[in-house]
Amino acid sequence: MAIAGNIGAGKSTLVEFLSKQYGVDPYFEPNETNPYLKDFYRDMKRWSFHSQVYFLTRKFKIHQDLTASDKSVLQDRSIYEDAEIFAENLYRQRKMSKRDYETYRELYESIVAELKPPDLMIYLRCSMRTLRKRIELRGRPEERNIPPVYLKRLQELYETWFRRYDHSEKLIVDSDELDYLQDLVHRIDLFKRIEAALR
Repeated sequence: MAIAGNIGAGKSTLVEFLSKQYGVDPYFEPNETNPYLKDFYRDMKRWSFHSQVYFLTRKFKIHQDLTASDKSVLQDRSIYEDAEIFAENLYRQRKMSKRDYETYRELYESIVAELKPPDLMIYLRCSMRTLRKRIELRGRPEERNIPPVYLKRLQELYETWFRRYDHSEKLIVDSDELDYLQDLVHRIDLFKRIEAALR
């Protein structure tokens, strides 16, 4: 399974929770190891290609590890989002040149053609207000100055991408009011929806 969603939607928390519930190995997005991320947030045009290629490389390695493993796993943000949401947005906003974008897409498409997709893609849908509140609460320095318009563009790309996503079964979970950590009814409903989608 893979969890998709905008910055601040609650992906990592859900991955942690579900991995414990179902006894599967969690794989988290390699944000902390990206040596370009701080530079990218300071100057997106200069560092967009470098940062996206780093994420693509790391995600490809994670997918290779997942394919080689005989264990069930749960992934925080898939390789599809890197290209279909983040690189696409950077190109549309002229933060990535056409030359770099075309090189990136060619690499991405070659990689994806060789990958086994997840059994289920869960999209955490979340309002802009909640996204901004969660980003502020978690207090990551590199995220504090993300412009609201940037988050909004990502949100629009997520909605468009998920409508056409067809590599595997998919499920939308509205996460604004979802409290599976404290509310037993929410938790049971979430489990039922996931298990039904996997069947």
